[in-house]
Amino acid sequence: MKAAYFTETGPPANIRFGDLPAPVPRRNEILLRVGAVSANPIDTYIRSGMISMNLPRPSVVGCDFAGTVEAVGPDAAKFQPGDRVWGSNQGMLGRQGSFAEFIAVEEAFAYPTPAGVSDEEAAAIALVAITAHLGLCQRAGLGPAETVFVSGGAGGVGSMVVQIAKAKGAKVIASVGSEEREQICRQLGADIVVNRRRDDVLSAIRENTESGVDLYWETARRPDFEKSIAALGKNGRIIVMAGRDARSVFPVGPFYTKGCSLLGFVMFDAPPEEQQQCARDICRWLEGGKLKANVGKRFHLSETTAAHQLQEENTLHGVGNLHGKIVLAP
Repeated sequence: MKAAYFTETGPPANIRFGDLPAPVPRRNEILLRVGAVSANPIDTYIRSGMISMNLPRPSVVGCDFAGTVEAVGPDAAKFQPGDRVWGSNQGMLGRQGSFAEFIAVEEAFAYPTPAGVSDEEAAAIALVAITAHLGLCQRAGLGPAETVFVSGGAGGVGSMVVQIAKAKGAKVIASVGSEEREQICRQLGADIVVNRRRDDVLSAIRENTESGVDLYWETARRPDFEKSIAALGKNGRIIVMAGRDARSVFPVGPFYTKGCSLLGFVMFDAPPEEQQQCARDICRWLEGGKLKANVGKRFHLSETTAAHQLQEENTLHGVGNLHGKIVLAP
């Protein structure tokens, strides 16, 4: 089978596209014919060696996938050949990645693809939608009468935070960095969109809330806690899910006197049972049209090196020429 893989961590140029043996499903695994995959910042961290993990050699890149079941392992009971499924959590913690024509996946990390949802859409929302659900619903306990602010509301995770918060009945304020992304955010359902290159974000939050937001979702790798804590109302919460090497200044006084909380989590550390709970809601919202993929760029699987280069330029270097998720097809 064809696959995108590397034998040594390093730059995108280390990725090779060529033939590898097709996997055989073991025990509780299912074998999928891949229909689509998508790229995430975590993929570049693992491939580059920024995050040290136990990896197979060679290592197929990628976390997200969607496709059709070809065969099942002897202990697998959830799916049958012909079923369409989607999921994430590949390419890390010793698991082989998803950027291949065929992949073997533990059935606990696969979820049924709703009728009418394409493989491209299912792959594009996989990691980012589970991440948004874990943060909003399981970590922050978002309620329907609350107000959420998300920085980077047109990005991969940000676009899911906007839509899931709306699906939960919350009010959403989002910041973006361009007029094009303003339009994207409005189409996704954000109630108020602030262009941070033109408008003052904190002033906009104060104008559109009584005393500040209930939940501030930070997507930046270098969080500015002076701004986020100032934007919070009484008992407000901040979600952080990026920036492993960040060492930001933290204004303790206004944080504790308002009774605030700081919540962090790592998506791929969440147990399968929690992620399955996320997937059930995500499937329901996909089927009901409340959740849509935000696809920014499409590549063929053979162009994985170029896809990783684009992801890395935007994630690490702030190039700003990617509006949404990168999706690839075999």
